[in-house]
Order: sequence, then structure tokens, then C-alpha cells
Amino acid sequence: MMFLRFPRRFFLFNLLGLTFAACQSPREFEGTLTIGVINYGGGDQIINQYAKFNNYLGEKTNALIQLEPAFNENKAVERLEARAWSLVFAPPGLAAIAIARHQYVPLFPLIGISNLRSIFVVRKDNPISELKQLQGQTIALGQLGSATGYYFPLYNLFGTTLAQILFAPTPKAALELVAEGKAIACAVSEAELSLYGSQLGSTQFRILFKDLHYVPLGVVLIGPNVERNRQEFIRKVMSDAPSGLAQEVGYVPNGQVPDYKYMISVVDRVSSITSKLQNKPVRLF
Repeated sequence: MMFLRFPRRFFLFNLLGLTFAACQSPREFEGTLTIGVINYGGGDQIINQYAKFNNYLGEKTNALIQLEPAFNENKAVERLEARAWSLVFAPPGLAAIAIARHQYVPLFPLIGISNLRSIFVVRKDNPISELKQLQGQTIALGQLGSATGYYFPLYNLFGTTLAQILFAPTPKAALELVAEGKAIACAVSEAELSLYGSQLGSTQFRILFKDLHYVPLGVVLIGPNVERNRQEFIRKVMSDAPSGLAQEVGYVPNGQVPDYKYMISVVDRVSSITSKLQNKPVRLF
């Protein structure tokens, strides 16, 4: 798996973890807590972002804290299936999978855009005006686990037959496929279009379709591999964290966990057609 191919990075993670353990009180060592997070860019800045939080969590729980970044949603889903992550800072699509299928429990909402929606994007000079005109075309989607790039768009395309689906590793890559004419449309969020659209040279985009439903905020999840009483203790430790520390890693200690009922229903329905998505043509029914 991708994150296991970076020994230098994991040396740093484990070095940080050993430092946390060394600073702890002489109480009995409470094992390892592995934190999962999506890190699209794959840069080392993730180490610095989580260092203070990991130190705090390690000292309060008397555990070794290990950070495991996954560089796309596919790798993250593999880790959820293995129940390898004790805590997960999960975007919405990944959170729905973790809650519905792998017994992860939401603790806190992540800091994010509360009115996020999935959109289909085409080049501005493309004449199509309705979603049904994607029939027989090639489109670009995000990776398994993405709410705005994968689950919501596939849900909206039920009943359609496409020529092909190209799966882009990042939202920017999906927009690039449209810019280059390799796909007629792609699915991203409004925020991602705003962030990356202007970075793609002279190509101009427009929104073809906007989903009516807001995507719930991502959440911090705790895994079924953590004993129930210890789950509650970790929840309290994270609730009591200094606000600046929580903000640094992106969660709201006193926030209300969003309702995932609709998101999970979307994931369940889309899961019924996932085995067909590599076909050519792709029949979404």
C-alpha cells in the first residue's frame, strides 16, 4: 500500500510516537493509536500539522501515536476494511463507508464547508445543457470514497449508459481531463472548482448540474478496535483539547455530529453498481 513505501516518513512518524511515549507518566503503556488521514499531496507537512496534537493525545492516553496518511480514498477504504485505523479524520464519503460497514463511531465534526454540494462541470464552450446529454459520453469521476466526486454523481446518473468512466486520483486531475478533452464532464465540489479551475491555463469551465443535497461535514471517527471505555476516554481527551490544537488538525471539539442517514443511503445504492464501473460501455442500472 502506498503509505508503506515511505520508510523515511514512517521513521519520522514513529520517532514522534516514541517521543510521545517517553514523555508519558509511568502508568501502564496503553498500546498504539493509529490515526488515519487523507493526504492528497503526499507532502511531509502533514507531520508538522499533527505533531502537537499527537503529542497531546499521546501524553493524555499514555499511548504510542502513529500517523498513517493515505494518498487517495481507495487506499483509505482498504485501511478501513482492515480496521487498521484507531482514529480517522474522514471526509464525508469515507465517513459514510466507515460508519455503515466497518462499525466506526463518529466523535466530532471536521472543520469544513457546511453547504458543500456535488457538481458536474464541463468546458464553457461545450453546448450541452442537461445531465441526460452525458448519455454515451466519457466522464471523469473521483475515487471510491469521495462524496462529491464519486457517490453523489453516480447516484445522479442512475439509468444512464456511458461510454467510459475515467477515475481521477484528485479533483484537479478530474478537471484536467475535461480541460484536455479526454472527458466531456467531471464531478467535483463547488469549492474544488473554485480552487483548481483557475489553475488550468486558459480553460474556462461552467457548471452543468448541481446536486440539491448538501454533503454532510466530514467527521473524526473512532474504530471498533478501540475498547468501548477507552473510546469514551479518548472522546473526553479530544473534547478537552485546547481550541487552537483542535483547529490545527481540523475538528470542532464542541460541534454536533452531522446526520449521515441520507449520505449512507446514497453509498448503499451506488454500491449496487460498482462492479459495472470498469465496463465499456458503463450501464448504470
